[in-house]
Amino acid sequence: VQLQASGGGLVQAGGSLRLSCKASGRSFSSLRMGWFRQAPGKERELVAADVWIGGSTYYADSVKGRFTISRDNAKNTAYLQMNGLKPEDTAIYYCAADDTDGLAFEYWGRGTQVTVSS
Repeated sequence: VQLQASGGGLVQAGGSLRLSCKASGRSFSSLRMGWFRQAPGKERELVAADVWIGGSTYYADSVKGRFTISRDNAKNTAYLQMNGLKPEDTAIYYCAADDTDGLAFEYWGRGTQVTVSS
């Protein structure tokens, strides 16, 4: 599975961005999709996943109510809509995918930089 993330950039606090992750090499509908981020000096964290425990959608507490994960199976693309961006959202964002029923992600794309200015 190959993943290509895009849509990052520089935005002012309170602004919005939509990240896209286009997948190829496997039936997209069989993939669980997730978005991670890593800020300088911090560990990588899971931001959102479309299929989590019990089939629920997962959001990190820090982004609940502001970020939305979605997917378009016809376009083989997953999205992360980010509204109300804060400077602390600044990070490299990675999309990830997996085709098993677990919680780990095997396939990773290159990151896209998101910078939020205050």
